[in-house]
Amino acid sequence: MKPIWIVDDDASIRWVLEKALARESLETRSFANAREALAAFDTDTPQVLVSDIRMPGESGIDLLQAVKARHPGLPVIIITAFSDLDSAVASFQGGAFDYLAKPFDIDKAVALIRRALEESLREASVEAAPTETPEILGQAPAMQEVFRAIGRLSQSNVTVLITGESGSGKELVARALHKHSPRAQQPFIALNTAAIPKDLLESELFGHERGAFTGAQAMRRGRFEQAEGGTLFLDEIGDMPFDLQTRLLRVLSDGHFYRVGGHQPVKANVRVIAATHQNLEQRVRDGLFREDLYHRLNVIRLRLPSLRERSEDIPILARHFLVQSARQLGVEPKRMSEQAMRFLAGLELPGNVRQLENLCNWITVMAPGQTVEVKDLPRDLTQGQQPAVPLADGMVASAAVAAPLAAANGNGNGNGNGGMPALPLSPEGWIGLLELQAAGMLSAGQMDVMDVLGRQFESALIRTALKHTHGRKNDAAMRLGIGRNTITRKIVELGIDGARDE
Repeated sequence: MKPIWIVDDDASIRWVLEKALARESLETRSFANAREALAAFDTDTPQVLVSDIRMPGESGIDLLQAVKARHPGLPVIIITAFSDLDSAVASFQGGAFDYLAKPFDIDKAVALIRRALEESLREASVEAAPTETPEILGQAPAMQEVFRAIGRLSQSNVTVLITGESGSGKELVARALHKHSPRAQQPFIALNTAAIPKDLLESELFGHERGAFTGAQAMRRGRFEQAEGGTLFLDEIGDMPFDLQTRLLRVLSDGHFYRVGGHQPVKANVRVIAATHQNLEQRVRDGLFREDLYHRLNVIRLRLPSLRERSEDIPILARHFLVQSARQLGVEPKRMSEQAMRFLAGLELPGNVRQLENLCNWITVMAPGQTVEVKDLPRDLTQGQQPAVPLADGMVASAAVAAPLAAANGNGNGNGNGGMPALPLSPEGWIGLLELQAAGMLSAGQMDVMDVLGRQFESALIRTALKHTHGRKNDAAMRLGIGRNTITRKIVELGIDGARDE
């Protein structure tokens, strides 16, 4: 890690910051004026730059402008006096990370520099990454399974069916499968079957001969021919009209098709990857999707997790989309504060990755300032979702995180939970989660913590046991190691439904 540069004509300010940062094991380098600092940029760069605004010769504003022109991602903190707040605001608008108003609290100054340091290290990791945009981003275990599947299928031409919610990135997975396949040098053609009117879809897929129908003044190649030798991605395959499913099945079966109005078979050397957000098995049972086509497509099934199942990827994706949208608009990328990022990670985001990308585009255009706080997010998000509730040691629980246990505790109706959001039940470390929940309630001044959490604990155990025994009360009591009268009394006290006598 590079040192933190301190630029100030006041030796006492330099000394205080040097000593405070040294106690944090942070290396520093000091300069008495902007000219010396600018000269040092010819041979070195800092991790963070801290500069006074008023100095002999070039000012801190001059230094800020020069640095931003050469190193736009470098966090710059401006030191100013209270009487110079107008200049501080101007510096902030000029790209400063933040400013310190004299006289400043040294602990707060160190905390601010640490925030800037974290931002700088994140920027450095982004810059060190390959310049080519990654195909798919994700570190969550569920996404690692997807990456492994893509790797296993890399040398295969087998048909793949990708399932997952809308906006979860199914086309990105299809493109990755194509890119890492033997057909990578041939075309990748995508067609959303739900977006094409039924009357035109057949021609889109298979092409048409001249005069095949009114307006067909020339022969047209369809998507199968356009994808010759490569990959044809059929998105939303579950919405394909039933009669066209028959034609698609024939192509997959014998490798030939006819253009609309044509009489000569056309050979199809195409790998088909299909995707859907629908339950194809249910559509087969409902008579809306051909069972034989379903089996033809379902050779290898790849399920793409929703963003709810990989919420730990939201910060990575958000930073990527903020950089991407800023690059498209030719502006400096916005930064999410830690609180805003935690809030974002706790949202449901039913539109999945697509919704997150749209949100980041909105932030780039609409959010004021470079650092985005929770209050800067769209009102429909901040009003429609409960913000993250702080617990102990910086941990948070959000409405989205609380949902699983809230449901187990009485469908989230507050049965004995004292109005506090519940943490999710986890197969690992549940005692730690319980401690965090208790810490949050105690910090909030709640006086009945033992009773509230005890009722939650008993309710969760009894509901789980009843579910396991299909509602049989006596069997559940025996599994839990309690008496029949005890479980009957608890069911009444806790308002638990679904129990029955054997």
